[in-house]
Amino acid sequence: MENDPVLRPPNTLVYGLDDRMPPGAALLVSLQQVSAMVVGVITPALLLSNILKFSAADTAYLTSMALVAAALGTFLQTTRIGPIGSGLLSVTGTSFAFIQPLTQAGHAGGLPLMFGMSLAAAPVNLLLAPFLPKLRRFFSPLVCGIVVLLIGISIIPEAMYGIIASPGPGAPAWAGAAVAACVIAAVVAAQAVGQPWTRLAGILFGVVAGYAVCAVFGYLHAPPPNENGWITLPRLVPHGLSFRWEFLLPFAFIYVVSVIESLGDMTATAQLSGLKTRGPEHGLRMRAGILADGVTTVISALIGSFPSTTYAQNNGVIQITGVASRYVGRWMAAILALLGLFPFVARWVTAMPPAVLGGLALMLFGLVSVAGLRLIAHAGLSHRNALVVALSLAVGIGAPSQAQWLSTLPSFLQTLLESGVSAGGVTALILNLALPGDQESPVAFGSE
Repeated sequence: MENDPVLRPPNTLVYGLDDRMPPGAALLVSLQQVSAMVVGVITPALLLSNILKFSAADTAYLTSMALVAAALGTFLQTTRIGPIGSGLLSVTGTSFAFIQPLTQAGHAGGLPLMFGMSLAAAPVNLLLAPFLPKLRRFFSPLVCGIVVLLIGISIIPEAMYGIIASPGPGAPAWAGAAVAACVIAAVVAAQAVGQPWTRLAGILFGVVAGYAVCAVFGYLHAPPPNENGWITLPRLVPHGLSFRWEFLLPFAFIYVVSVIESLGDMTATAQLSGLKTRGPEHGLRMRAGILADGVTTVISALIGSFPSTTYAQNNGVIQITGVASRYVGRWMAAILALLGLFPFVARWVTAMPPAVLGGLALMLFGLVSVAGLRLIAHAGLSHRNALVVALSLAVGIGAPSQAQWLSTLPSFLQTLLESGVSAGGVTALILNLALPGDQESPVAFGSE
């Protein structure tokens, strides 16, 4: 999901980290930043709503709160309030990594269990922040790559459900696939043009193309009028909270993975901002950034939004615009909050035809898998590493496929092994510690 244009050298920054910008220029850059991340922010909520068949009202509220949570997290990261926030132009949004455990919890206990487990495991971020240097021994690029690869593999089938679904009454069986193909073609065409701005806006082009095709063939329908007024205000624990012990480890494990991903994303942002990515100062930034993610996730669960993490999409915008000023984050937070608080936006987003969402998700989930492959390639496929990858993928893909056998296991093991991410991730973690060989840290933790 990351944009990867050629890195702009830090000395060509137009506005550095602490530079203040004229309001007009700040607004323009903010709009570009929001455009690059907004689809990623709302897509997990839409996918989960589609998989678990939530009502239109619940889907609209989840979408609105995803945007509100992104606004809060972005404000905390960029403003740096005391020990909370990296102070970088970092943005946050709903994490795709949690889709599988959230889906499991949703089938078992609906929204109350989804939010209850998100809240129960959220302290992982807060507890890990002071001990980041010690994580290097446990989470090498190999382990992180296997986990990210399994995340992509496990959620790709969910995208296909939207693609094969009928986009409307009387539509032929192939209509959904045709709409998804138009979405994918628009995104690929935007990438093929080779212009930085088209690459950044490629996903939005795909969504627009999908909406346009559906409108032409009568598959797009206006959302029902909003019954709750013009503003959607956050509500405290809107769906209640519930807890089940067997879901704690899968959720906690993904929180650890999200910490590692956030460290990598923030390190890249620091590099693009012309800052050192080693040493005590960098370490303090990383700890403060993880604390901000933790606080955001706790508040998100309380208001009815799913776990958040620091995004990588904004790094592409920094490279292209040359703007790394953290003060842009305040403008971004305001824009995201306005999008979330006014339900008109959420209602039209939730009206997205399943085929459009499916085509978009198919690409995004494929790119998640590719990101895992890149991490594995970075670690190298020595004989030892190849063995770790082989066994972890075998367990992560094989165990969830044996539903009848899993049903005979204790509930704790059943929940752990039903999730390919948890099963394969735990296998990779154990093998990486048990087998002799060098273990390299995936990111700079700032202790050197």
